[in-house]
Amino acid sequence: MMNKFCKFSKLQATKGNGDQLLKLLLKASKELEPVGNCFCYIVGMDPHEPDAIYVYDVWKNEAAHNDSLKLPAVRNLIEAAGPILDRLLA
Repeated sequence: MMNKFCKFSKLQATKGNGDQLLKLLLKASKELEPVGNCFCYIVGMDPHEPDAIYVYDVWKNEAAHNDSLKLPAVRNLIEAAGPILDRLLA
């Protein structure tokens, strides 16, 4: 049996910026499609919480996840999300 590293996070955008954060995270999902150690990166939202975005991701292991945070495209998306991110509830 092979263990995986899974994360489920709730990211809270500043008021009125949920759609912008959603777009950034959907772009991140596309950027991670060719990454072999990422098995899924699912982004969703609750219509009753328009500024909250949920992310579920599965990786080969925790190191693979940490390595993804160093990819230039991912770094750029993290920097773009910073100003509109209110908090991360992991």
